[in-house]
Amino acid sequence: MSTYVIVGVTPGQPDVVVLEAAAFADRFQAELVCATVEPGRYVIDEFADGSILSLPVDPDLLDLDDEGFPVALRAHLTTLLAGRTLTWSTRAVAGDPARALAHLADTLDAAMIVVGTRERGVRASVQEFFAGSVAVHLAHRQHRPVVVIPLAPVAFRDELPWESTD
Repeated sequence: MSTYVIVGVTPGQPDVVVLEAAAFADRFQAELVCATVEPGRYVIDEFADGSILSLPVDPDLLDLDDEGFPVALRAHLTTLLAGRTLTWSTRAVAGDPARALAHLADTLDAAMIVVGTRERGVRASVQEFFAGSVAVHLAHRQHRPVVVIPLAPVAFRDELPWESTD
């Protein structure tokens, strides 16, 4: 039986999220599953390996390969993970990001889910604070460990984006 570490990936995401998830997968001798969530798609069918068949709500969405994964993102991951002894794969899932990642983790009986924080402006940070981030939803709605990779940490002496009076 295989062990899996799932990492949520998005186009343009800083490489550190995948690299840290790869380090966890190496440490646990697990397969790294790079999962992208397409909120603008809906699931038609689901397979035992956690992959899905989905259709876009809008047919003019991203350029996806035959497995529904963004072509450019797969190419970037291939370059990023080249030369590692790590076994890795990709999955494209659809719908609400937290629900989709949790469902994939359940399907694969993953050891953990790794996500990154968002690098955004103050307004978006406030919205995320009140609406809840993917990491917060995962931490409260499923039983696996959630590892959050900070992308733009703020020192304890500095204000958090939603605390700013600017």
